[in-house]
Amino acid sequence: MLEEKLAEVIGLAMAAQGATEKVEGLTDDEELTQQLGHMREEARETEERGTGYAEDLDGKKTAVLEKARETKAEATEMMSTYLGSDSDDLDGFEFLTMAEAGEVGHWSILGKLNEQAGDQRLQELVDWALPIQQRHFEDVKAGSLKLAAEEDPGSPA
Repeated sequence: MLEEKLAEVIGLAMAAQGATEKVEGLTDDEELTQQLGHMREEARETEERGTGYAEDLDGKKTAVLEKARETKAEATEMMSTYLGSDSDDLDGFEFLTMAEAGEVGHWSILGKLNEQAGDQRLQELVDWALPIQQRHFEDVKAGSLKLAAEEDPGSPA
């Protein structure tokens, strides 16, 4: 179970890189664009750190990384379903809000599972990543609200 959740957080970090790039292409807001670039860099580092941990798992590295790629593919498919050709920046930030909430949940679950496993190195990874994911969630939620405030509520969807 622990390795499966590790794979999922690695896969979500992989997918987050593509998602932030996609949403960056939907927005003209310079502040939000910079924020997305920073988030993408942190997602890349999260993937690297998670993969680094997985590399030290005796005989489990390949399975973890295969599951991570599967999770990435599923998340990417979900994004392409949600963000169609007519999507705008608000749609993109709404999607990222859901995605980041999912990442917060997955990292929290990994941390809870590790309470029994007691792996200090894994706990350090969780302690590093979880606050970043929580900040990402708050940032994209704030971005969604900023963009929503700029919308005309009476205009057609």
